[in-house]
Amino acid sequence: MRYLPLLLLCAAFAAQAQVPGQVVASGTVADEASKAAVLAKLREVYGADKVLDQINVGQVTTPANWSDYVQKLITPDLKQVSRGQLKIDGTTVSVRGEVANEAQRQRIASDFATRLNPTYTVTNGLRVSAADQGVLDRTLANRIVEFESGQAVLTPTGRAILDEMGAAMLKLKGQKVEIIGHTDNVGLRASNQNLSQARAEAVRNYLTGKGIAAETLIASGSGPDRPIASNDTVEGRARNRRIEFRMAQ
Repeated sequence: MRYLPLLLLCAAFAAQAQVPGQVVASGTVADEASKAAVLAKLREVYGADKVLDQINVGQVTTPANWSDYVQKLITPDLKQVSRGQLKIDGTTVSVRGEVANEAQRQRIASDFATRLNPTYTVTNGLRVSAADQGVLDRTLANRIVEFESGQAVLTPTGRAILDEMGAAMLKLKGQKVEIIGHTDNVGLRASNQNLSQARAEAVRNYLTGKGIAAETLIASGSGPDRPIASNDTVEGRARNRRIEFRMAQ
């Protein structure tokens, strides 16, 4: 069988794109009906004014029900991918681009696989965008959100850092952030686990008091299980007693 790929290019991947969010559809399909069906689905998802048609009709052979499977892959989930490319070459599907977090990256590829029959293979080339995580990392700037010793009570310095973090989170426009508490390994593990959870929840409560929507903040505690420095020194233990902010689903 002779396959020619159908290529769907989104935003920055499309050199011809002049409109933000534009999608370029290119490649070769077997007939006008397949072309019309693919374009109709793209226009339904993205809007008619965003779709640039560069699809050709030619002498190619496609797998059974190929057009139907292509349409199953064109869903609103694709709008979560920026600077993306969806390539469908016979029964080989690859998707590339940037998504907001790891859960999104895995879910999109998994959903693709469940919509296709077993003869199709899906290559997941999606990557997590560094941009939003970078907003959090640059704001925290390797500083430690401080608490009173052995307690889940923020110090004035800790609150000042969280004021800055809250302002940064407003720029994320409602995306979810996981607040992860960490401790050193001094004392009982169960006590450290409880303290890390309580501190994460204290940070969450403080940020909601600053106007961050509660449903966008997830608090979790890792106790002493994820150190970033040696617990054998005072300095190392101080670094391990920290709050981490990660983009989440």
